[in-house]
Amino acid sequence: MLVSGLLKPSISVIIPTLNSERTLMDTLKSLEMQAYPCDRVEIIIADGGSSDRTIDIAGKYTDKIYHNPLKTAEAGKAVAVKHVKNDIVAFIDSDNILPCKDWLTSMVEPFKDHEIVASEPIEYTYRAEDGYITRYCALLGMNDPLCLFLGNYDRYCALTGKWTEMPHEEEDKGAYLKIEFDTKHLPTIGANGFLIRRSVLDKCNIDDYLFDIDIIYEFLNSLSPKLSNRIRFAKVKKGIVHIFSGNIKTFARKQKRRIRDYLYYDSLGIRRYPWNSNKIKLLKFVFSCLTIIPLLYQTIRGYKKHPDKAWFFHPLACWITLRQYGWGRIRGIFGVKELRREGWRQ
Repeated sequence: MLVSGLLKPSISVIIPTLNSERTLMDTLKSLEMQAYPCDRVEIIIADGGSSDRTIDIAGKYTDKIYHNPLKTAEAGKAVAVKHVKNDIVAFIDSDNILPCKDWLTSMVEPFKDHEIVASEPIEYTYRAEDGYITRYCALLGMNDPLCLFLGNYDRYCALTGKWTEMPHEEEDKGAYLKIEFDTKHLPTIGANGFLIRRSVLDKCNIDDYLFDIDIIYEFLNSLSPKLSNRIRFAKVKKGIVHIFSGNIKTFARKQKRRIRDYLYYDSLGIRRYPWNSNKIKLLKFVFSCLTIIPLLYQTIRGYKKHPDKAWFFHPLACWITLRQYGWGRIRGIFGVKELRREGWRQ
């Protein structure tokens, strides 16, 4: 349904893939259905060597498919950015679905304000028909329950009634919130429907990897104090579907990947944002997992706010996270290797 029409900002949609056949078709269909001028949108796929039908599916929607030899999503984004031609770059993951036909239009609307450099949805779209882990993450507003305790999430959380607990200033502009961030306390922005001006990315040092929050941190810190006071972000009052394709075993594997990847790339000196997690909040997370009672309280509270049995995954999600992150940190003391992607599926 991408249509011709009045001149709007041109958009380059970047989608990193690796064996994404289970979700990619829905992602691309939701892009195709957008009520946005077709000649103002390009889709760029960076594939990490898929062995399933991913390339065949992608080829039905775009001929801009590039090989990502390093396989990871962050490497794929770096590959794709080098081929971007348009004004706005949209990072859409292969497990994202745009929930409405005016999604792109709504997301680019804030860019009429020249102070705004990037926009992203304020929530994950909840759908009753999705799997229980997808519903749980949508209601929690994050894919990692540790973020609930740290407060650095970036989507609306049904438990707290907030979209983040990081320090920020916000101004309600009707369709979106105009945000100013504290560069030392950024939420986990930059993925799952994140749009940014290409001119911003052009000023950043992007080599083999593009880590979302690191790019934002680098850009904000490169500005003079006078200019940084005029840089804003938009939290658009729209959602985006983030499909969790898998089961409890898959959830555990993804948590293992998160900690292993961070420790590995940090050891190489290519991570830039200083993740200085609050030790008291970390201890609260550990205490909650070990005593169980706080997790059960959160589960019941969440269920009362939005009745869904998916909330009962919360204690298990926290336990899995504690185990994977704790073991990952212990192993990291003795050195950590890159987690191989062979056999990885979306």
